[in-house]
Amino acid sequence: KVTLISGPSSLKILNSSINLINVVSAHEMYNEILKFFFSVDIFISAAAVADFQPTEQAHQKIKKQAGIPSLSLVPTPDILSKLGEEKKNQLLIGFALETQDALANAQKKLASKNLDAIVVNSLADDGAGFGHDTNKISFLQANKEAVHYILKSKQEVALDVMDHLKTMFDES
Repeated sequence: KVTLISGPSSLKILNSSINLINVVSAHEMYNEILKFFFSVDIFISAAAVADFQPTEQAHQKIKKQAGIPSLSLVPTPDILSKLGEEKKNQLLIGFALETQDALANAQKKLASKNLDAIVVNSLADDGAGFGHDTNKISFLQANKEAVHYILKSKQEVALDVMDHLKTMFDES
């Protein structure tokens, strides 16, 4: 059984067994996640919400004639860190898109967020990340060798991730 909690997206769910919950803000996402988190076996955080949000929201379009507004930002909740602090028996999986020192930064996230695994890719790799139908990932777990994959289709990458998760679940 799959529940997908998603921010604004043009994604169309074609599988009727997937429960889709749409949210708009980081706070709304966190609240929805908490409704399900303690009853799941595996939680996959495939993407992070924005790290910051404006302290004030404009309820109407800001006109050019008003001049450039000053922006003040506050951090959004670090949902994955909070889940890492509160997890019981769930496998907690994160993803990391990095622009530099991909493996070192992913290892830090794996430990600091109390994750069971993290899937990392780098924008420095040709054909990986956004704007491509391909990706190149590494799968990291605490106290295990990282598994590195060659560039392949995103569908194949998804199958690789699912294979890892199945193995982890069977071992737990």
